[in-house]
Amino acid sequence: MVSNCLSLSLHLNLHPHKHNRHSLSSFRSQTKAKLYQHVSFTDSSHKRSYTSCVSTFDSQHKSSKHYELGNHNFSPNRPGYNLGLSRSGVIRPRLSAMTGSESNDFGFDESQFDPSLTNEDLKPTTPSQRTFSWLDMSSLWIGLVVGVPTYYLAGSLVDLGMAWWQGIATVVAANLILLVPLVLTAQPGTLYGISFPVLARSSFGIRGAHIPTLLRALVGCGWYGIETWIGGEAIFLLLPAHFKNSALSHTLPWLGTSPLEFSCFIVFWLAQVCIVWRGMDGIRKLEKYSAPILISLTSCLLAWSYLKAGGFGHMLSLSSKLTSAQFWTLFFPSLTANISFWATLALNIPDFSRFAKSQTDQIIGQVGLPVFMGLFTFVGVAVTSSTSIIFGRVISNPIELLGQIGGLATTLLAIVGISLATLTTNIAANVVAPANALVNLNPKFFTFGRGAFLTAVLGIVFQPWRLLKSSESFVYTWLIGYSALLGPIGGIILVDYYLIKKMKLNIGDLYSLSPSGEYYFSKGYNVAAVVALVAGIIPVVPGFLHKIRALSKISNGFVVVYDSALFFSFIIAGFVYWIIMSRLGRKQSSLSSSSQPLL
Repeated sequence: MVSNCLSLSLHLNLHPHKHNRHSLSSFRSQTKAKLYQHVSFTDSSHKRSYTSCVSTFDSQHKSSKHYELGNHNFSPNRPGYNLGLSRSGVIRPRLSAMTGSESNDFGFDESQFDPSLTNEDLKPTTPSQRTFSWLDMSSLWIGLVVGVPTYYLAGSLVDLGMAWWQGIATVVAANLILLVPLVLTAQPGTLYGISFPVLARSSFGIRGAHIPTLLRALVGCGWYGIETWIGGEAIFLLLPAHFKNSALSHTLPWLGTSPLEFSCFIVFWLAQVCIVWRGMDGIRKLEKYSAPILISLTSCLLAWSYLKAGGFGHMLSLSSKLTSAQFWTLFFPSLTANISFWATLALNIPDFSRFAKSQTDQIIGQVGLPVFMGLFTFVGVAVTSSTSIIFGRVISNPIELLGQIGGLATTLLAIVGISLATLTTNIAANVVAPANALVNLNPKFFTFGRGAFLTAVLGIVFQPWRLLKSSESFVYTWLIGYSALLGPIGGIILVDYYLIKKMKLNIGDLYSLSPSGEYYFSKGYNVAAVVALVAGIIPVVPGFLHKIRALSKISNGFVVVYDSALFFSFIIAGFVYWIIMSRLGRKQSSLSSSSQPLL
């Protein structure tokens, strides 16, 4: 009880001269309110000792503003004084108070961060680093949306039998749905200035956070390979016709592509590695030019198809090849695939939102995603539909389309535009997150350059030419398959942050390996999060194995679950996590004023 009384007196940090005008009864009422606001009693004995604590505190605060605990002296007015809550709800002084070191304006002491858990990229952003306005956030999405994969995904829907308006409606609906978790996940990044790996520590544990960050890195490596293959195809376009018709252009069965196309892929791969190894400054300068260049080239392509097809009426005349039942059978997996398209960014969006000036800026800026996706997919679907009239067949791949158009000027513009956009988008969206995940895994070994190089190597291992071999494999195998990995992670993080922790995080403990830390759980792992993750993935596995022909026959129920993998895995994992954490009673108490967020 004595320790509880001392903790109470330290936490309230009272100044006697401020309370002379209050009666003792009024003071007791205020103390009681603050006590119940900041303390979660673990048993009835704490409640029974409350009155005694207040009485003891009444007598202490009149005569002393300096206290002693063990071998450490405390003064509520000392610089660096900082308090927090243990997981049991008992108020305890933080390490900064014991050492007397200065705390920063955020209410935590960076000098107490464990070196194995932090570097300059992982520390919370300072006010001076929060420079992203809503326009900057919108520009980020323009640069990410305008690219070949987005165009290809839209064209794939037409290739699979949808009409142009059905394809656009599917894309817009998917991105409107995605906007909800996107904004919700971005909120703690802006509120506390923390990145995705640090946020993951609050739900998966200090060490368990490596599980979601490495899964995110795995997906980034796959996308890196896809984007690099697209850049290699742009180089392949530049080659003279006699090279493309030579024996080197014949597909090797064991490789899955031709030696010539694979060589172009490696050339573009090496170009990216050289740039990444030198740093990100040059890439950041190129990014602001890539989006407008590609927008201009896309506009030219749209104008060309408009003229060649004889206007929008002919361009969009390709009707649906599907019956009503067939459309709905295709719609839901296509919706899942389109949501999965940006599921990677929906997870690690705190890496960007932590630099936003305010919540308003990050929210308004991200509203641009469904708008930009709708506009760009209109171009992709419209041009793809027009190819049926112009060439007599549907061409959903823009690289193939540009090659079919031919001409030196077209080829050069295609090389410049596609290579530039692919280069900047690929490094920003698919290299930074995996590289940072590896740095977070082992800061002593991995530098950003080493992490980026390993990302590039894994991009080859994924064999992106096989993933892009057909629209069906791209949509069903790759996009839906990896959504089963990301859906449960998103469900767990959002349920933990909003329902379990009520949007309150202890920043100091996010960088601590102390067993008494709030996020240490069981040896650094939150078993509840791991169990929920597995529970979210398991129902999707039979459908995935059936899709890759590892299982010849499965129940129709598993097919339905797989076609909507992101939804099912998200809901199942989030629900299981909420049940386990609620039963374990690990709901976090409100933090002290020293741990208040920046915004």
